[in-house]
Amino acid sequence: MWRATIFTLFPSMFPGPLGVSLAGDALARNIFEINTYDIRAQGLGRHRAVDDTPAGGGPGMVIRADVLAAALDAGLAAADRRPRLMLSPRGPALTQARARALAAGEGVVLICGRFEGVDERVIEARNLEEISIGDYVLSGGEIAAMVVLDACVRLLPGVMGKEASGFEESFESGLLEYPQFTRPREWEGREIPPVLLSGDHARIKAWREAEALRVTRERRPDLIADVGKPR
Repeated sequence: MWRATIFTLFPSMFPGPLGVSLAGDALARNIFEINTYDIRAQGLGRHRAVDDTPAGGGPGMVIRADVLAAALDAGLAAADRRPRLMLSPRGPALTQARARALAAGEGVVLICGRFEGVDERVIEARNLEEISIGDYVLSGGEIAAMVVLDACVRLLPGVMGKEASGFEESFESGLLEYPQFTRPREWEGREIPPVLLSGDHARIKAWREAEALRVTRERRPDLIADVGKPR
């Protein structure tokens, strides 16, 4: 079973969206499991404090290294070799290739930061790998963790109804996905491209490849130079 362990100050946020649709069905069928660990369980003092003011001054608060390290040590076995990913806008962006690699492993450990971040020393001491879902800042890592999990879980064997569908999506070939159509044949004066109704699989394949290239060139020209490279 593929296992996800999430360290968070808000364990009640999970499974959240992962409890419905494809992911929810996979969760119910024990294709994967989600375990949460409340970082505050290792908080200090009567109020279970987990943060303190930034060294050197500045706004906000920072999660303490001793508290987060204690949570990781208590929640993970020494032999656990799953990737330890800390959601952070400083990290390299999650890609489809990385999601596929994670899905092929035993699972993942996700650390959800809050406030101004976490003490740098715990990142180094516990070999945490920072990972981002985009060039923007969220209130915490929980929503980002859900994005990472959803990207991985849908790739697990038995989750998607048609396994091949996962290989014809945006980014799998380095291009964005071609346009999709379904019935009715004509809608508000717009018709399905005739080639898609021809039954000629070679022509359909060529049309889809050309359209994927066109859409990518128009919307994400930065991807064109990387076509053929894993993402």
